[in-house]
Amino acid sequence: MATAADLTVKQAAIDPIDVTRAELYTEDRWQEPFRKLRRDAPIQWVPQSKFGAFWSVSTYKPIVHIESLPKLFSSSWEYGGISIATESDRLLPDEERSPMFIAMDPPHHTAQRRTVAPSFGPSEVAAMKEECRQRTGDVLDSLPVGETFDWVEKVSIELTTGMLARIFGYPWESRDDLTHWSDVGGDVERFRTPGGLAERNARMGEMGAAFAALWQQRLENPGKDLISVMIQSDAMSHMSEQEFIGNLILLIVGGNDTTRNSMSAYAYGLDKYPDERRKLEENPELIPNAVAELIRWQTPLSHMRRTVMEDTDMFGPQMKKGDRVALWYLSANRDEDIFDDGEAIQVDRKNARRHLSFGYGIHRCVGARVAELQLVTLMEEMARRNLRVNVVGEPERVPACFVHGYKHLPVELTRT
Repeated sequence: MATAADLTVKQAAIDPIDVTRAELYTEDRWQEPFRKLRRDAPIQWVPQSKFGAFWSVSTYKPIVHIESLPKLFSSSWEYGGISIATESDRLLPDEERSPMFIAMDPPHHTAQRRTVAPSFGPSEVAAMKEECRQRTGDVLDSLPVGETFDWVEKVSIELTTGMLARIFGYPWESRDDLTHWSDVGGDVERFRTPGGLAERNARMGEMGAAFAALWQQRLENPGKDLISVMIQSDAMSHMSEQEFIGNLILLIVGGNDTTRNSMSAYAYGLDKYPDERRKLEENPELIPNAVAELIRWQTPLSHMRRTVMEDTDMFGPQMKKGDRVALWYLSANRDEDIFDDGEAIQVDRKNARRHLSFGYGIHRCVGARVAELQLVTLMEEMARRNLRVNVVGEPERVPACFVHGYKHLPVELTRT
């Protein structure tokens, strides 16, 4: 945890920079605004944005400090939850907030996380490895070589959806449902209109009904899947409908977006840095470190939001009770004080694992090992087949300041 002695917050008089604007991410030009914030105003009050006023925190050490104080900086859905990307903390008509354990404070958070965490432990992940390898190999062997296709659709979505189906014990033939629900559940901006809310509520209702049926099946015939684990837990066996749906959204979106967009970053990022790609091809033992580096470089979730629970002096800036705080992991993962030349991919970067893409503290991503397993396996199987991804067109990016990812990425495969 950072201390006051570690942190020096500049008080430069620069105009507020609103880094929530979707076009910064759609057009991939967020880098310079964050560079300026890190240099001149690492903790800045933004009085106006599409989503209301908030504190913008853009450097590594203050984010770690704030994440280390969950009683002072709440994640709770009761105060607005984990994303700054809402128009305000007031609900729209027909809008409901979904409780989920990432958007809870202790002790409720602690009990529910303890229920889920063992399903993503070292031995459980090790048991997934061979099946993951087989499934990854099957997907790669189905791809055309020398022909253009969409990497996001054919690889990133297919592999992550397959893993989600395996974890939940969801019917394999209906696994595409999980991708659709993840896209709807994770897009906190596009659906926050009256019409959008009606569509989102309908899709989440479908998801709830499907998983309620699965829950009933597991009551009668429990297995080792995550639904069975939840049923057998005191902390999660009696959840309300809203809490059940909220946790499904968390686990599906969390299991999908982080891995999907990091897999796409593997294709896109290494194409941008061909010397690093060549280094990795010549030294496949670098794959585990390269996975951490690509997750750092991509940062699949740009930020997390916290709510100030009491007035506090944040090393100069005076934060007030009720203020909203955006912790920009995307910027912290390029902090010049932590990562040398952080804008670039370095597959042998010595401190790549210091990235904040999985969060920090009590809310660190519970499925981080599974995400890393899938990425390591993909890169190992690509190397085993001597395959290289070549990007042949600009990606279409997610138009949002929360999920940082790719909707489409045209590529061709070649043999090395």
